[in-house]
Amino acid sequence: MTSGQPGTGNARPTPTGAAAESPTTAAAGTPTQQNAMTKQVAAEGGTAVSASTAKGTDASKGTDPAKGTDPAKDSGTAKDSGTVDGAAKDSAAIKDSKPAKDGEPAKGAKADGTDGADGTDGKDKGDSEAKPVGPERWEAFASAPEPKPSIFSRVGRAVGRFLIHEWTLAALGALALAVLMTWPTLRYPRYTLPQDYWDPSLQAWQMAWSGHILLAEPARLWQSNTFFPELWSFAFSDTLLGYAPAGMLGSGPEDAVLRYNIMFVLAHALATLGAYALARQLGAGRIGAAVAGVSYTYAPWLLAQAGHLHVLSNGGIPLALAMLARGHGWSLRHGYRPERRHDGWVYAGWLVAAWQLSLGFGIGLPFAYFLAGAVLVTAVLFFARRLRTGQAVPFGRRLFAADVLGGVLFAGVGLLMAFPFFKVTELHPYAERTIADISLFSPPASGFVTAPGESRIWGGLHEGARAALPWHPEMTLLPGFVLYALAAGGLFFSVWRLRHRLLLLAGVLLTMAFAMGTRFFDGTFTYVPLFEHLPGWSGLRTPGRLMLWTTLLLGLLAAGAVTALTDRVRELTAQRIPSWPGPWLRMATLLPLLLVTVEGLNTTPHPVVPTQPAAMRSAEGPLLVLPSSQSLDQHVMLWSTSGFPDVVNGGSGFTPRQLDDVRRVSQSFPDQTSVDYLRTLGVRTVVLLRGQVAGTPWEINIDAPVESLGISRQEVGDDAVVYRL
Repeated sequence: MTSGQPGTGNARPTPTGAAAESPTTAAAGTPTQQNAMTKQVAAEGGTAVSASTAKGTDASKGTDPAKGTDPAKDSGTAKDSGTVDGAAKDSAAIKDSKPAKDGEPAKGAKADGTDGADGTDGKDKGDSEAKPVGPERWEAFASAPEPKPSIFSRVGRAVGRFLIHEWTLAALGALALAVLMTWPTLRYPRYTLPQDYWDPSLQAWQMAWSGHILLAEPARLWQSNTFFPELWSFAFSDTLLGYAPAGMLGSGPEDAVLRYNIMFVLAHALATLGAYALARQLGAGRIGAAVAGVSYTYAPWLLAQAGHLHVLSNGGIPLALAMLARGHGWSLRHGYRPERRHDGWVYAGWLVAAWQLSLGFGIGLPFAYFLAGAVLVTAVLFFARRLRTGQAVPFGRRLFAADVLGGVLFAGVGLLMAFPFFKVTELHPYAERTIADISLFSPPASGFVTAPGESRIWGGLHEGARAALPWHPEMTLLPGFVLYALAAGGLFFSVWRLRHRLLLLAGVLLTMAFAMGTRFFDGTFTYVPLFEHLPGWSGLRTPGRLMLWTTLLLGLLAAGAVTALTDRVRELTAQRIPSWPGPWLRMATLLPLLLVTVEGLNTTPHPVVPTQPAAMRSAEGPLLVLPSSQSLDQHVMLWSTSGFPDVVNGGSGFTPRQLDDVRRVSQSFPDQTSVDYLRTLGVRTVVLLRGQVAGTPWEINIDAPVESLGISRQEVGDDAVVYRL
């Protein structure tokens, strides 16, 4: 390296007061240096200034090397520094010798190679004269600036991103699958109900009543218009109170049936989406999560529950768990990641959990105890890790506050919901379940491989096995043979860690033991302790519905196996050259999802709902509709949605003794004893349905004269006789 160039250890000294020599100044020192610089610039693709044209830099012109140029001056950003003789002027020759950018002429030189200072000499025209700056030579060839998008373009892009987002597609897919898998529920949604028209009629009334009364008189919510004159009658069975907003739309029986069918389909869609979200949050791939969602929603055993919307409305369970796991930054595959914490998801998770609890305790109570146990175990593990490592595990005050407030909200909803049920137990102690009731509905081990009659694939094949079960609607608990196989494979080939697989297996076996009720060693170590010691557990008479948790855990095991399979297929297709088999291999990964879906196909009947009698549209309450029984009264409850008059009739999980007395005394209606008794209760109208009196005492009495009883009789249409007491 030549002396005086930057980067050397023996830089040429400058006189006192002169600016430090810049690289360009050093390059213009001698002809030899000029030639070297010219070659260097030419090699870099720039435009070199030869020694013969850079006159201002020739040593023969007497340029004093001591009068160097200030580097700051060259850049145009600093003032002149002091010089030897009082004032140093800018050197145009130094500017001319600067290397040019790629593809552009050197700064200060014309395109034809002449000197920028009129080609005469190297002196500037004036020290203070500014050189005009023209447009860049190649500016016309530059890419045009991207136009600023309009508000409509931005909105369109945002909508497009939303429509193709994974969760949008998952929600739409779950909804479309629900419509197909529950068909023909939405074929005649105002006139038919899935499975039967007894319990669905009751639940259609429940949604209608809660929506109506919360708009009209919220304080009377638990004092329903049925079971007159009983108190707290809305708490005689699970209430589906969380569907009250839907009940605020429409009126009358047909709208109630339509509302029920819509919520029936949406409940399936929510269950699929919730289980999908949980599997995705825990670390499963899309196809694996879809297998978990479909198997959780359309397990064959759930086909026997098609008439129990409060059982099918279970999507809030996995969805709340997914939100809580997301808010706490935890997944099964990746563990605890504090940087992913978000208190907003925690609030949302507790809110969804509270909504799920409001649908009923049949499914919500085990969920509440599971959440309580999960919080306790998490707290113990959190502090145990802190004591073991001696380091504070990141959690945060905001997350802690979200858990406290969310837990208080959940507990508050639970207590508000539980209070009316405790009042019912206090007023009707015989309504509480006993161990004998639990034994009646406890399924044997064979129930786990027996499908209900509504299963299109296995229903006919398992007819003999169902006949051996004492109460097969609650004992056919097959979650699916495909699901069993995928879950078994997930024990050996999975993305979950071994300890997590073993924990999931333990959960499967434990929930199965609880679902057997008293059939597993008489329930001594499983169901009976819960029945005797946990508040509210004695109200659960059907242990087999705990199969819901078994199905969810099996689905997570299956999701781990399918995710491992899809990951392996992706690796194989990426390594193959050519990758022709790749699309076929990827399509093969959809086979588990297809098989799980096919096994969930059903033959659920959709009977036509009995038409509301014309007399029920105008009858004034309190009224009694005869004949009266558990199943017939559920129709009366549905018919009462036209104006919600007080009716003595009602159907629920238990029958109040007063209603039993009414049914017994009214067997001889119309006679003086029954008329006096009904007047004592406050009944003012009795509707006797002609179409249902065949084979009953009323078949003879329906046309008997009533003038001597002090009541009136009126024929209303061809289907009813109305008595006014």
